Amino acid sequence: MTYTSKEVNNKKDFSEFLKLLLEDFKNNGQKWENNNLELFLEAMQRYSESVDGYYKNVKPNLDPKTPTWRIFADVLCGAVVYE
Repeated sequence: MTYTSKEVNNKKDFSEFLKLLLEDFKNNGQKWENNNLELFLEAMQRYSESVDGYYKNVKPNLDPKTPTWRIFADVLCGAVVYE
């Protein structure tokens, strides 16, 4: 099973999401755009600053100014590929 932020609605979902994200990294980390801690954290920081635009265009019903488990998961997903 692959990770997705779509089903992250609470703390338990977030924990399962992290487990799947880690599993994906172990199996496919070489394919990740940001495949070491420094790159991943830099991308996470940049993505967190631009996530407002993502929600405005793709998920207009989510407010990035109000943190949720789903938003945390979305930021981590974004950090995998964000350039």
